Amino acid sequence: MKKTFLACTVALMAGLAAPAFAQTQITVVNFGGANANAQKKAYYEPIEKAGIKVVPVEYNGEQAKIKAMVETKKVTWDVVEVESPDVARGCDEGLFEKLDYSKIGNKADFLPSAVTDCGVGVFVWSTVMAYNGEKLKTTPTGWADFWDVKKIPGKRGMRKGARYNLEFALMADGVKPADVYKVLATKDGAERAFKKLTELKPNIQWWEAGAQPPQFLVAGDVVLTTVYNGRIDAANREGRDLKISWPGGIYDLDYWVIPKGAPNKEASLKFIQFAMKPENQAVYSQAIPYGPTNTKTLASLDKKVLADLPTSASNAKEALQFNVSFWADQGEALEKRFASWATQ
Repeated sequence: MKKTFLACTVALMAGLAAPAFAQTQITVVNFGGANANAQKKAYYEPIEKAGIKVVPVEYNGEQAKIKAMVETKKVTWDVVEVESPDVARGCDEGLFEKLDYSKIGNKADFLPSAVTDCGVGVFVWSTVMAYNGEKLKTTPTGWADFWDVKKIPGKRGMRKGARYNLEFALMADGVKPADVYKVLATKDGAERAFKKLTELKPNIQWWEAGAQPPQFLVAGDVVLTTVYNGRIDAANREGRDLKISWPGGIYDLDYWVIPKGAPNKEASLKFIQFAMKPENQAVYSQAIPYGPTNTKTLASLDKKVLADLPTSASNAKEALQFNVSFWADQGEALEKRFASWATQ
C-alpha cells in the first residue's frame, strides 16, 4: 500500500513539475536601452506565459558575431534584431534562415517593406529634426530652416557620416522627398549635396552616439539637431520639453532574423509570430514611439500615442523612406568622400 501511495505521489509531483521542464528557452538579441525595455514589456514577459522563456542579449549590430557563429556552426542566438542594410546582405551571405510566413502571419497585414525573405520588420523608427521647446520659440518648418542660421541662429547637431545628412542637404536645397534618391544617385546630385553641407559646416556640432543629440539640446550646445525619434521621447519622459519637426524625416525599419542553424528555430518562429500580432505591437508602441509594422495595430492606438509615431498619417505624409539598395550600392564611396570632406 505504501509503495502504491508513494508511486502515485511521485507521479503527481512529476505531472505538476512538467510545465516548468517543458518550457523552451530562446535567446533574443537587441540593441538595448528603451527599445529593449519596450520589447520586454510587449513580447518577452507575455510570451513566457505561453511556454517560451526569453533570455535577452544586447549587442551593437555586429554582423561579424553572427557570421562567426554560423561559420563555426556554434550558433547560440535564436532571434536577432538587425538594421535594414544587414538584412539583405546577411541573407545573400547565407547567415540567416529563410522565413516561413505561414508560421508568422498574413503578409498582407504587414507593411510591404517589412516582408523580406530572411527578415520581418518589427518596428519603424525615424531620424528627424528636433529642438528644445523651452529655448526655441521659432518653430522650424523643414530642412531649409535647419540650414538658415540667420533665421534661427545657433549650432546644428548632425550625426557624423554621409547617411541621412546628404538626403537632408538635398531637401534643404529644395529637392522633394520623393526625388531625393533619384538626384543623389547622379554625380551632379552628390556634388550638390556636399556643396550644401559645406554651407552649414562651420555651424555643425557632430554626434556619434544616439544619446548625444538630446543632451546637446538640453545643455543649449545646439539649437537644432538630427536625432532618432525614440531618443526625444525618452528625454521627455524624464521631464524635458523637446520637440520634433517631422517633415522630411527619414524612416527605416529594424528586422527580426533567425541565424542559420539557430538551436530553437520553431520556438523562434512562434516568438516572431507573437511579436507581429497587432495587440502586442500596440503595447510596444505605447512603451516607445516606434511605429508598428502590422498595419492593423494603428486602429487600436489613441491619438496621443499616434502623434509621436513615424507611421502615423500626419508624420509620414512628408517623410522619406531610407533607401537600402541605394546605400548598398553607393554607400561605401559616399562615406569615404564624407570622411575626407569632414577633415578639410
